[in-house]
Amino acid sequence: GRALLTAVIDSSERGGLWTIEAGVFPEYAASIRLHEALGFQMVGVRERVGRHDFKGTSTWRDVALLERRSPSVV
Repeated sequence: GRALLTAVIDSSERGGLWTIEAGVFPEYAASIRLHEALGFQMVGVRERVGRHDFKGTSTWRDVALLERRSPSVV
């Protein structure tokens, strides 16, 4: 996961993107910690925007919104 997310960050900076966003289910603490370790900050939780289909049932889920602002893109 770290290698893939690092590649996404590197690609976004080469492309001149100043901000990238990620949406993660809040209970996926390891994923949130990984994003934070790579410079993302939690900016909020969007309520009931992620639809999760599992074994024939569907539920709407909250999604944590994280963003990373590039220190090198101006």
